[in-house]
Amino acid sequence: MTESSQSNSTPSAPCVRLQALTRRYGDFLAVDRVDLQVGRGEFFGLLGPNGAGKSTIIKMITGMLAPTSGRIEVLGRDVSQNVIEIKQRIGLLPEDSNLYERLTGAEYVRFVGRMYDLEESEVRSRTGELLEILDLVNGQDDMIIDYSLGMKKKVGLAAALIHNPEILFLDEPFNGVDVGSSRTVKDILQKLVDRGVTVFFSSHVMEMVEKLCTRVAILKQGRIVATGTVEELRRDLGSGEEVGLEEMFLRSIGEHGPLKSLSWIGESSTTDRGVENPS
Repeated sequence: MTESSQSNSTPSAPCVRLQALTRRYGDFLAVDRVDLQVGRGEFFGLLGPNGAGKSTIIKMITGMLAPTSGRIEVLGRDVSQNVIEIKQRIGLLPEDSNLYERLTGAEYVRFVGRMYDLEESEVRSRTGELLEILDLVNGQDDMIIDYSLGMKKKVGLAAALIHNPEILFLDEPFNGVDVGSSRTVKDILQKLVDRGVTVFFSSHVMEMVEKLCTRVAILKQGRIVATGTVEELRRDLGSGEEVGLEEMFLRSIGEHGPLKSLSWIGESSTTDRGVENPS
């Protein structure tokens, strides 16, 4: 739906509510008066080109970054007044994981579990299950500094899940993750949503968003320009055409048009490139 429209699928009792959320860096307006509601049990996708403000919004919602102005409510609590309580009830996988890389994978997940005040026996049990399902058992005793990007993403996800959060925030969770592990992660996230957990994530993988998300919002230059289910966006942005989410995304941010190309790459024949035509 367009920015001025109200989605029929917008939940009446949101677990995330943003009101006129704004963030400035000096003269640069990164997030511009964003209003948004996300309900319990939603699989919500936040889309936008690089620099649109996706990561900034997630950081503000999760208490990692203070807004310049506006209000953020998570699980019915004002984040500015209840940040510690909220952090205990949510899970977060930021785009830049910032893990303690001199710990092993298993040590890090156990450490996070203890930080959430779980019993030692529960920490070890859940750590074992998470490492197994995320295919990290073989590398669990290696230091994280030696992990690939995909392995770091997976151990970060394990740490975000160990305390059984009510909302899971994921910023580009599939970057560097192989196909097999991506499917495992998708299955985990879908089971969480089926159980009533809210998943709020940003991604550039349009196919993933289209298959998983119950609703999406599209950002452009710090403002929401469209929000709704994929079908609602198709109705509002697709002009009656059966277009995919990628095409709708490009239309919503004003980049629907002829493809640009490099001046030296065109439709020239081989002879134009100094190669003699064999015919």
